[in-house]
Amino acid sequence: MSETPLVRVARFLERTTAEGPGERSAIWVQGCSIRCAGCFNPHLFGTRGGTPTTPESLVDRVVAAGTSGVTLLGGEPFEQAAGLAAVAAGVRRAGLTVMTFTGYEYAYLRTSADEHVAALLSATDLLVAGPFRQDLIDHERPWVGSTNQEFLHLTDRLADVTGPDRVEVTVSATGDIAVNGWADSDTLDALLAGLPAGRARPSAH
Repeated sequence: MSETPLVRVARFLERTTAEGPGERSAIWVQGCSIRCAGCFNPHLFGTRGGTPTTPESLVDRVVAAGTSGVTLLGGEPFEQAAGLAAVAAGVRRAGLTVMTFTGYEYAYLRTSADEHVAALLSATDLLVAGPFRQDLIDHERPWVGSTNQEFLHLTDRLADVTGPDRVEVTVSATGDIAVNGWADSDTLDALLAGLPAGRARPSAH
């Protein structure tokens, strides 16, 4: 049995073009103590819920998806740094790229004494850092919610951060509706208007 902590996975999306450059897999983790006001994913704040999953199985799912890499979102990925560092390192060993969103500032993470935080930074190609600020909505850059959030190229593997914001809507065989990607709240409200109550849940970044 692996000694690496399990990852509490709120959602695994095999393929998406709305969560970073190119076609990627995406993993939303459960639990975030930052709790930004106006966050689109308040249902991911609590540490209850999610599916405990081994890092090895997540790497296998990402590699099997055949995408260019994985995007880690939340919840807060750096609050599960040990497990996600193992995921990111495994994905990188397979020749794929890693993009990580965090509500923490990069300067805070860089000076952390937690070796797992350093390991996740080391295995990340593109970091998007900083808390979401609902008073600073970003209408220009793709994927980020507010203008204070930084793109940090920790390697040269994901140099292109241009592209449109996208919203993806997935309807399961049972009729549940999942939304991911980024749009301002007015756009999302208009998109979700008229959908059956309780059947639609966003997982934005």
